[in-house]
Amino acid sequence: MNATGDGHEVTIRSELRPGDLGWVTHRHGMLYAEEYDWNVEFEALVASIVAGFGKQRDPAREHCWFAEIDGQIAGSVFLVKLSDDVGQLRLMYVEPSARRRGIGSRLIAECLAFARSAGYRTVKLWTNSVLVDARRLYAKTGFRLVQSEPAPAFGQNLVSEFWEIEL
Repeated sequence: MNATGDGHEVTIRSELRPGDLGWVTHRHGMLYAEEYDWNVEFEALVASIVAGFGKQRDPAREHCWFAEIDGQIAGSVFLVKLSDDVGQLRLMYVEPSARRRGIGSRLIAECLAFARSAGYRTVKLWTNSVLVDARRLYAKTGFRLVQSEPAPAFGQNLVSEFWEIEL
């Protein structure tokens, strides 16, 4: 537990509960539409990622974390297996009302600590150049940008970015 400085408690939980996968899909769809004008294709992508995680997760190598403020979900992050040596950070987000409280950094730290303990040597992630705050967190944590390319998607002209960190 950690206080946010405003009397509210932030907790990071690592157990997956019924409704969490649907919540992640819903909030990603809503937030990215509101903040970046992304269309339903993005929500469909998130739905496919969480469905795969829910059906085929290897608990020894794949995990998720949820930040909560006073029992309400305020953000999440997932780690999935790409290979025996490589994990992928996925679906990291923080609710707008919970930003600037260190929650994103805490979620990434939990993800990377688990990745190390699970035996991954590298963690990769995919993001887009318009996600400035997330990109700043990734760089601050030690991820480095390894590739970028124009990638029209979700009804926008985006630049896809691929980042990684050696553990």
